[in-house]
Amino acid sequence: MVRHAILQLKPAKGQIGRNLEHLEAALAKLATEEVDVAVAPEAYPTGYFLQGGVRELALEAAELEDRLSAWHAAHYQKPLDLIIGFYERDGGDYYNTAAYLELGGRGLLHRHRKIFLPTYGVFDEERFLNRGHELKTFATRFGRAAMLICEDFWHTVTASIAALQGAEIIYVPSASPARGFAGARPANVERWETLARTVSGEHGLYVALASLVGSEAGKMMSGGSLLAGPEGEVIAHAPPFAEAVLLADVDLERIPPVRYDNPLLADLKAGLPLIFPELRKIVEEL
Repeated sequence: MVRHAILQLKPAKGQIGRNLEHLEAALAKLATEEVDVAVAPEAYPTGYFLQGGVRELALEAAELEDRLSAWHAAHYQKPLDLIIGFYERDGGDYYNTAAYLELGGRGLLHRHRKIFLPTYGVFDEERFLNRGHELKTFATRFGRAAMLICEDFWHTVTASIAALQGAEIIYVPSASPARGFAGARPANVERWETLARTVSGEHGLYVALASLVGSEAGKMMSGGSLLAGPEGEVIAHAPPFAEAVLLADVDLERIPPVRYDNPLLADLKAGLPLIFPELRKIVEEL
């Protein structure tokens, strides 16, 4: 079993030091819970709606790693893996990035730069950020993982690619403004759960979603963080709008028998050569 903590947190806009202290305090409370992996939301160190403030507040990946590694060394006795979304500065380029840090171990294992930058409704990411151009799984000390950031996950082809590359769990840092209030929960929270259940059930893997809460630029971030299991079931979920910590165990040994009984991923691998020529034509016509 791999004990996970999914952190549904509220950042103070632009207050990097304060937000990292809040994250570190939340992680400190987990020290006795035997947590192996913690997941924090998209853009947590700064808040999401920065627009032109990205240039001023973006961090180099090494800065974030150094800060969190120093805190971990002072407070933890065992390694802790942390997934966290942040605005990254790399030379003169800026990205919406998720980092996988093995604190107390190998440090930065992987970073994923958001590919799908929304520019509709209240969103204007591509005006201020560069697109990522890679989607790769990577080995952790617990198994093979992938990271997708918010809208990346709404295009289910990305999860299919991650599954085909061997992902056993997909981590999804998110910042999702609440919309659609006719039901008991915001419509986007319902949509996130539907997506997570669909992806996990189709590919026989886990999905861990960590979503921001709080008010930014007059918009309420919805929360609704969750962990979905390989049969498409929701193992744990957080309420909308409030800070919360979800503790849940991931059992990677469940995956092979689930995929044996429901071999959709194997069928996709077998059928991919048949549909690849059509995919190639679509790309060539773009």
